[in-house]
Amino acid sequence: MPIINEFLRHPMRTGAVAASSPRLAETMTTGIGLERARTVVELGPGTGVFTGAVLSRLARGARLVAVEINPRLAAELRARYAHLPVTVVEGSAEALAEHVDGPVDAVVSGLPWTAMPERLQRRILGQATRILHPEGRFTTFAYAHTAWTPPARRFLASLRASFAVLERSALVWPNLPPAFAYRAALPVAGAVIGARGERPAALGQ
Repeated sequence: MPIINEFLRHPMRTGAVAASSPRLAETMTTGIGLERARTVVELGPGTGVFTGAVLSRLARGARLVAVEINPRLAAELRARYAHLPVTVVEGSAEALAEHVDGPVDAVVSGLPWTAMPERLQRRILGQATRILHPEGRFTTFAYAHTAWTPPARRFLASLRASFAVLERSALVWPNLPPAFAYRAALPVAGAVIGARGERPAALGQ
């Protein structure tokens, strides 16, 4: 299983010992307007579970840019999706604005936020909000068992400060480990990343 091998080689970069489930991928890609998007960015696609779910929702003519830091996984993604409108960029999400010209309609993140230092969390999220269209959407996920750890709470605070609208999905039990998705909209221009924001509002379809 490639994701386990990559976790053992680079645990801080991979952040997971098992690939995300199709159910989590469906939750991640629902309600963020992918069907109307022209350009979507995926951060940390890994083995491509979310990549496939994104592509299944994109309209003809839309494109997906997947940014993967792991060279082995990037090569596998290029081979798997060579016939589809996917550009696989081998690089760090920390330099996202150098890899992708904005604005983009949606950012789908599979990054291991809780494994990152706070500075890196803030920088990557700042890059994501910078390239998003003013009405763009952002989605990521968190494992239920880490939701109350300090890194996870810092990241949630950063999300609240960075978007005017934020919601959390129901828990996806058929995932190892169980997880939920955050869906965010309306990036806040000039947000102070890490400051606690207002109470999240509901995110519509």
